[in-house]
Amino acid sequence: MPHESAPRWHTCLARLGGDHHVGQDAWADLEMRYREPHRRYHDLAHASAVAHDAEQLAADLPFHERAVVVLAAWAHDVVYDAVPGEDEQRSAEWLRRWLTRAGVADAHIDQAEALVLATAAHEAPEGDFAAAALLDADLAILGAPPAVHAAYVDNVREEYARYPDDAWATGRAAVLENLLARPALYLTESARSRWEAAARQNLRAELTRCRIVLGDRR
Repeated sequence: MPHESAPRWHTCLARLGGDHHVGQDAWADLEMRYREPHRRYHDLAHASAVAHDAEQLAADLPFHERAVVVLAAWAHDVVYDAVPGEDEQRSAEWLRRWLTRAGVADAHIDQAEALVLATAAHEAPEGDFAAAALLDADLAILGAPPAVHAAYVDNVREEYARYPDDAWATGRAAVLENLLARPALYLTESARSRWEAAARQNLRAELTRCRIVLGDRR
């Protein structure tokens, strides 16, 4: 049985003039990929949450552009092998392939592809509110209640189980330090007001745990 969010995918594709039958095939492939057994966090629930939050954050955009944001949100982790950079590239290619088959206009396809690629470095071009909405939605989990955030960290750790604890802690600490050094974690005013303070608390707590693993108790 298709996920409860499938109708939203089809609605957004229809807004862009996409073929419904191709959209059904695309959704079936998307669901299958997000249900892969190696996924612990980057699964269908994550994609659904990002699509929901991205659509809310993009509420002021024209409806065609909102539709592009939602489709990109659904597809942004459709390929996930825990290989940063490559995953996003392949996810963008997946979305381009299906939107092309569905007959979506090139301009919409180009934007959707660019949005997915933006999730690799998590940097939005200046003035690109669509990208800002997607990136903020992808990081919404950072501002979740501490227990929810901790569960997210544990699940991502399982996805990177091939790495020993010290290597994981070293890499994760670098990511956390980079995030905390930013003037703001979130790009949209709405996301900052909802998640910024809690996210910084969560990231500082996680960084402390990483440093303990590494024997650095700063």
